[in-house]
Amino acid sequence: MRLSTKSRFAVTAMIDVALREDRGPVSLAAISVRHQISLSYLEQLFSKLRQQGLVESTRGPGGGYSLSRNAEKITMADIVGAVDAPSDEEAAAEGGWMNSDLWASLNEKMLTHLQSISLRQLVAEQRTKGVTVEPAPAPAVKRGVFAKPKSTLKITAPNSVFALAGTLMPSRG
Repeated sequence: MRLSTKSRFAVTAMIDVALREDRGPVSLAAISVRHQISLSYLEQLFSKLRQQGLVESTRGPGGGYSLSRNAEKITMADIVGAVDAPSDEEAAAEGGWMNSDLWASLNEKMLTHLQSISLRQLVAEQRTKGVTVEPAPAPAVKRGVFAKPKSTLKITAPNSVFALAGTLMPSRG
């Protein structure tokens, strides 16, 4: 297991999603703006996170990503393993030096430690540090072609020049 910029960005993005889990799906564009991470890079990361069953996507307006299971059941090792899993070629290349007892022991200890840290704990640490989540936007009022007006306006003024003249001239009769 290795820790890289890719895994750091993935953990940061997952904390962001978990902080906002009660608000519905979180868009990658919003995460990109908040953390200055390239949108295309986030798309690659979330593709891997989705394949590993850590997030689920919602399409369409208001869509984005949400956690696929409780944050307590997602560990840092799950996130790092999803985005930084070595390819078959890399695993074969590492096989020579990872056979050393020292490196194997170090890798096992790091994996055990990362498995002991839940996403829920990471979110709690952020809240303890004072990280706040912006309030949810007010739902937009939907108005379409067939929307019924909220109140009807009663017009009592004359609707033409002739009707206006009729109100100004005394009736003959």
